[in-house]
Amino acid sequence: MPLPRESAAPTVVVLDAAASTNDELRARVPGAAEFTVVATTNQTGGRGRLGRTWIAPPGQCLAASVLLRPASANGTPVDIERWGWMPLLAGVAMTRAVQSVVPGSAPSLKWPNDVLVRGRKVCGILAELLPGGDGVIVGAGVNLTIPDDALPVPTATSLLIEAAATGDPLPGDLARTVLDAWLAELRPLYAGFITGDSDARDSVVATCSTPGQTVRVELPDGSTLLGDAVDIDDSGRLVVTGRDGARQAVAAGDVTHLRYE
Repeated sequence: MPLPRESAAPTVVVLDAAASTNDELRARVPGAAEFTVVATTNQTGGRGRLGRTWIAPPGQCLAASVLLRPASANGTPVDIERWGWMPLLAGVAMTRAVQSVVPGSAPSLKWPNDVLVRGRKVCGILAELLPGGDGVIVGAGVNLTIPDDALPVPTATSLLIEAAATGDPLPGDLARTVLDAWLAELRPLYAGFITGDSDARDSVVATCSTPGQTVRVELPDGSTLLGDAVDIDDSGRLVVTGRDGARQAVAAGDVTHLRYE
């Protein structure tokens, strides 16, 4: 994969192969500028949220990770309570990137980190806090050209499949085009987040398809919350009204949209 044409990142490291772009970027963090990116189309040991394995056939997926150090213009760190917005903003940016590549796809964001097309996952986002708590690495894994009969799970899709469904032609250098578009969309969204611009939050709320859905949330402690997703709060948490009528803000969990329950 060649370097992006007009990247919004100061440094883009493109690797022939990597076990994990998040790990590769973490190893480069000392001395790295904010928005440094590591990318590959051959990630051999990717992972998703909750310790899941991310399967990425060589050459058919894009894995890219970006370094963010949330701080104001005068260097004051952004309250870590607000960092929950970062995977959401990265998801909005990828939703827009997918839309630009496959205009007829109508993608949406499922809280907190999945980009969906027709209810099927085309991209996942994984945000990991740096050990010192002074930054975060946000990784994205996008299914580019996986054919339908090679998808890892029935709930996945790829840009190739969606382009075939819409009749949209895919660009010849798909990985580079998607990476360019993601970084170009992420940069202004992130800048708005840093300054507290309400448009950044509004963009997430407008793009996220989870509020308004009946959901089942598998919480980190092993319990399950069943109810209606009603909002995203100021910390980026999903607000769910349970079957008992109580409202609960969820910072982390595995969310399933329920149609019939």
